[in-house]
Amino acid sequence: MLNFTLILLTYFMILISMAFFTLLERKILGYIQLRKGPNKISLMGIPLPFADAIKLFCKEYSKMMKANLYLFIFMPVFNLTMAIFMWILYPYSSPSFFFIYSTLMFICISSISIYPLMLSGWSSNSKYALIGAIRGVAQTISYEVSMSFLIFSLLIIFSTFSLLKISFNQFTPIMTLFPFLFLIWISSILAETNRTPFDLSEGESELVSGFNVEYSSNSFAFIFMAEYTNILSLSLISSIFFISSNLMIFQDIFMSFKIIMVAIFFIWTRGTFPRIRYDFLMNLTWKFFLPISIMSMTFSLSMIFFIN
Repeated sequence: MLNFTLILLTYFMILISMAFFTLLERKILGYIQLRKGPNKISLMGIPLPFADAIKLFCKEYSKMMKANLYLFIFMPVFNLTMAIFMWILYPYSSPSFFFIYSTLMFICISSISIYPLMLSGWSSNSKYALIGAIRGVAQTISYEVSMSFLIFSLLIIFSTFSLLKISFNQFTPIMTLFPFLFLIWISSILAETNRTPFDLSEGESELVSGFNVEYSSNSFAFIFMAEYTNILSLSLISSIFFISSNLMIFQDIFMSFKIIMVAIFFIWTRGTFPRIRYDFLMNLTWKFFLPISIMSMTFSLSMIFFIN
């Protein structure tokens, strides 16, 4: 019963964290653009996420006449559910949450999360939404291949699928040992979450808003919440794989700090880099990232074979 209560509390706190992460993004983007950011609502703009939620959920719900109704309504909810479910993999310091195949679970969930994006665009029966969905699916699948090879190369080194063991077994952060692999990983998760400079699935100048162009009210809010929850989830995975340490004291506090730092990096890239061309995006993963990822996995296998 206690474990179930803690899981529900975790999911609730993730939604609260996601809400305030949107506020943090607006403030940081404001300072990057030499302005104050949101500061008008009550205490320095802090209640703004709740005001946004009230505004979105109170709007009139409109749908396309030719939309596939059930998929059109269900896909945003499924998208948010997958994003929140990712946090069951959080490596708690409590042994009751030990999950031995958590890395495989992460790969499965991240693969399934393509379907809401694809079916949201297809079920809208809109040309802009469909083109955005096709772009998003092609981009996500392409970068997931190189990302999976990177994960497997790390799993070979650590000889475990457990995120908790990976977190505790790092005497030196992997980021300092293999900085180039960390750069590939960061680029892959930016493409995975459709963030700048890889936000081709929702290019405003070409596709109005991409795969979610026909959504409004609570459905748009669910898609928006899923995107930011995915950013926090991948910040967690990045912290475990590349920035972890074997500190047993205050492990959860240090983990939270590292998640915030990686999430701020997402915001910084949005305020700094322009959107790249789609053919450059695809060439980058298939001609550069994928061969290097395969080479890293081969190197890990040969290193383990040589040691044994």
